[in-house]
Amino acid sequence: MSQMLWLNFAPILSVIRDKYQISESMAGNLLIMIFPLLYVVLSIPAGIWIDRAGYKKVVMIGSIVMAISSIIRIFDDAFMTIFIGQLGIAIAQPFIMNAISKLVGDWFKEEQHAMATGIGTVGMFVGMAAGFALTPMFVEGTNIRSAMIIFAVITVISTLAFIFLAREKGDLSDAEEGPTFELMGLLQNKNLLILSILSFLALGYFNGLTTWLELILSEQGVGIEDAGLIGGVLILGGIVGAAIIPAISDKMKKRKPFLILAIVMGVLLVYPLTTGSHVPTLLLLGAITGALFLPGYAILLTMAEEEVGARKAGAATGILMLGGNAGGVVIIILMDVLKSMQGVWLYSIILLIAVMIIGLAVSFLTKETFDKSALDN
Repeated sequence: MSQMLWLNFAPILSVIRDKYQISESMAGNLLIMIFPLLYVVLSIPAGIWIDRAGYKKVVMIGSIVMAISSIIRIFDDAFMTIFIGQLGIAIAQPFIMNAISKLVGDWFKEEQHAMATGIGTVGMFVGMAAGFALTPMFVEGTNIRSAMIIFAVITVISTLAFIFLAREKGDLSDAEEGPTFELMGLLQNKNLLILSILSFLALGYFNGLTTWLELILSEQGVGIEDAGLIGGVLILGGIVGAAIIPAISDKMKKRKPFLILAIVMGVLLVYPLTTGSHVPTLLLLGAITGALFLPGYAILLTMAEEEVGARKAGAATGILMLGGNAGGVVIIILMDVLKSMQGVWLYSIILLIAVMIIGLAVSFLTKETFDKSALDN
């Protein structure tokens, strides 16, 4: 749900621009970039709180804030109301997403970690796909307010389902260590820091791509609904990939090769995906990109959890996501600046390719983590 609500406006930035008479840049920055920006600020505190209070309590509070904020967005007469709703959802997001690794460490054996994390990220990818594909359909079929009502109802129902159905299996709290000691210890872990740098590059690349995809494709003559479908298919490919590739990683007892594979695909596929105009071809490229690149997110989360152990998984995920969302902020802004300076999106696309080439080099510096979590168990 948090991912769907985040990306509701990504495929309709041009509609937001026309309705509220604001620039595309302002719409993208305030409605979409606010999420990675706040994630940078809240990621580590959210992770530490999850480690110390348990993931059910923290996710429940985050979900309630998210549901209330989704209702605020219904009142769409003023852009500021939409922004306030997005702001509340952005605040709630780290307290929901940073719990994935903690839950995996609580419920699953080491040889199931990547697959379980992959299943967890499938929910995120479903939300992304819904945000990309459903929002323009709802808006074009009715209006923004009706679309926001539909999404708010779904959010409230999912929040109530979590409150009444979710539970924790065991006690993974680490009460003997204070937050400062815990954080400093994790920051001294070289492999975790390398993973965080890689997260900066890879999630920055992905956030930049998804934020500006509709406008990039519109430059090629692709319509808003087709662009939304392409973004949706990209995420649907990620759903398939996240259900298969992490399971293969578990079976082979290897993480690093699959991380490298994901980055290579990011390098090779982004240019044809963003410069073509033949919609069927773009749909195919989107599906392949999603299937081979997005499972790298589950591998990253798994490697971070295995590197530090289940008890500190929340804080480790917080560090990883801080890096990733900092990358999102930087790369989204740089892409917008390059577009403003050059007048076309081509140089922003070249930036994405360069980011992934650097990420490929960094990925070779990571160490295999499969057997690390055995020490914690």
